[in-house]
Amino acid sequence: MAINKNHEFDDLDGVKCAIVEKNVSPERVEFLKNILRYNGYTVVVVPSPPAKVAAPVAPADGAAEVVVPPAPPSTFTLGVSDSTFNPVNAIMGRLLRTPDGHVVTLSYWHQKEKDSHDEIPYYENKA
Repeated sequence: MAINKNHEFDDLDGVKCAIVEKNVSPERVEFLKNILRYNGYTVVVVPSPPAKVAAPVAPADGAAEVVVPPAPPSTFTLGVSDSTFNPVNAIMGRLLRTPDGHVVTLSYWHQKEKDSHDEIPYYENKA
């Protein structure tokens, strides 16, 4: 059972894992998997369970055609086998590194920046 929303864990493919992110795209899975593997974590990725879909509704005019909503895009749940891993603590505690040796910043983690060049913590920046 999770202590709070920031530290979830679950069984993924029979392995007890700390959940890093849920419902992520395949591109995001690759991005996160590369960072986490570089930092020594064993990554487990499983397809996310499909969202609950409302039952198809028949048209009101009595026509035989049934409207079926489109299938949602496939998403994945990504976890690491280290059940003590907490993504918030790892990023804010500056514990993760990029393959080029820089600290993983929050902007880099959320893919808002292509490079992570924040080597000075915000609290030490005198600007």
